[in-house]
Amino acid sequence: MRESCKLVLLALVGLFRSRALLLAEILVLRHQLNIQRRRLPKRYAFGVKDRLIFAVLYWLAPTVINALAIVKPETVIKWHRAGFKSFWRWKSRRGGGRPVVPLETRQLVRAMSIENPLWGAPRIHGELLKLGFDIGQTSVAKYMVRRKGPPSQGWKTFLHNHADGIAAMDLFVVPTISFRLLYGLLIMGHGRRHILWFGVTAHPTAEWIANQITEACGWEQVPRYLVRDRDGAYGEIFIRRLRSMGIRDRPTSPRSPWQNGYCERLIGSIRRDCLDHVVVFGERYLRHLLRSYANYYNQNRTHLSLNKDTPASRVIQNVGRIQPLPILGGLHHRYARI
Repeated sequence: MRESCKLVLLALVGLFRSRALLLAEILVLRHQLNIQRRRLPKRYAFGVKDRLIFAVLYWLAPTVINALAIVKPETVIKWHRAGFKSFWRWKSRRGGGRPVVPLETRQLVRAMSIENPLWGAPRIHGELLKLGFDIGQTSVAKYMVRRKGPPSQGWKTFLHNHADGIAAMDLFVVPTISFRLLYGLLIMGHGRRHILWFGVTAHPTAEWIANQITEACGWEQVPRYLVRDRDGAYGEIFIRRLRSMGIRDRPTSPRSPWQNGYCERLIGSIRRDCLDHVVVFGERYLRHLLRSYANYYNQNRTHLSLNKDTPASRVIQNVGRIQPLPILGGLHHRYARI
């Protein structure tokens, strides 16, 4: 800074000196430069202030470029152009920065990225544009949730997408009025937790169970997997029938009823909702009870896992007078608007 001030002061003093004296001083300075160039390296390091002084002098008087001795004229021209670019870049800078994204929009972007792990910034940005939000794609990418690994679905989504191709079955025992034991066969689908079939017999054999599978699923719309326990009633005939129908048999591990939890839970509901409140007279009566309960379960009984909907998806009624309709002899009721 002191050297720059001294240079400006000498320039002001030089305005009042004679031309001959200035010419002699210039010759002396050039001769000193020639002596210094013999000892110093060919390439010199210039600071920002040095470059600025050369560029300003070149801008004020372009002919001074002929007096350069320690730097090439092309270098001074390059410094001048760089300063020109920096000046206009500063002159045309944007004021205020980007507009602030509202908190509600940021929370929505974060929620979308969490709920849809397979979506990227372009997909979320397109969805926001359809919702009327004025936001850039770079802002969407900024407020998305950062993931350590590649996007992946959760277990809940994975199981829900595969539930329609899974069925489960199990046998349960029902005593009659004469203390005779009857066996009920339950086949249910995992997709909507709906009851596919009820079978009743006094002697569950592998051939009878195989026929029940055929009647329940048919030969066209069959599940891809069938979950069952390791009961001895499922013999070789039953396994061959599954293979011929294209169903993959998936028996549970020994002493692991929790692996068939949906079916075990439904059998408990059948007992609590129906069988624990009636006396079974015989096989025909039990078959009638189970079929009536299947209609009630699939069409009328709401489920917490289905967001308070029924497996057959009841429509919402808003008009009409509410009328109770008895089911299973009044053990349960269905409420409908008439």
